[in-house]
Amino acid sequence: MTSFLAHYGIVAIFCLMAIDAVFPAASELTMVYGGALASGALGRELDVFGSHAGGFEAYVAVVVSGLVGYQLGAIAGWAIGDRGGRPLLERRGRWFHLSPEKLDRADRWFARWDQWAVFVGRFTPVARSFISIPAGVFEMPFARYNALTLVGNALWCIVLAAIGWALGSSYHGFDDAFTYVEVAVVAVALLGAAWWLLRRRKSSTIAVRGDQAR
Repeated sequence: MTSFLAHYGIVAIFCLMAIDAVFPAASELTMVYGGALASGALGRELDVFGSHAGGFEAYVAVVVSGLVGYQLGAIAGWAIGDRGGRPLLERRGRWFHLSPEKLDRADRWFARWDQWAVFVGRFTPVARSFISIPAGVFEMPFARYNALTLVGNALWCIVLAAIGWALGSSYHGFDDAFTYVEVAVVAVALLGAAWWLLRRRKSSTIAVRGDQAR
């Protein structure tokens, strides 16, 4: 991902943040690394549509591309939920990684926070990606949804890009310190995928035997 960001700059930031609005795409890493690139301390400058930039202008470009990408993705997510409603997610929720259990949790989240559910959700890692579609499903007014998303999204992008800027030349040391964590995360993900496949295969085998018994 960092290689993708380094090569495509603000285009990569825009795309990843747009995806993150409806499906987790590591918005934290995206904005932090984007800020670090903007600082010019990583030995390369930020790619801005084929040209390279550094300094405060590059920082602004990182923030704006992240903000616009996420905002458009969030609007698309709201529209999907508003048009399709809960029946769509009950049928196709797995496309958006929204199981019935996650949808129920989102329902409780909105019930708990009411109109601030979107704003608070934009500051909650991972969960922030599962706010957009449910907001449309639960018929949150678009103007309020868009305004709360814009404020939360802007603060998220500004702060994380600033953290990346501050890390600057020490980013590589920061990244190396988390190498073992990254390996552990990948290992857990692979084990989880293997467990899910085995469980699904077992369920399919039981279902087939049940049909044959009838």
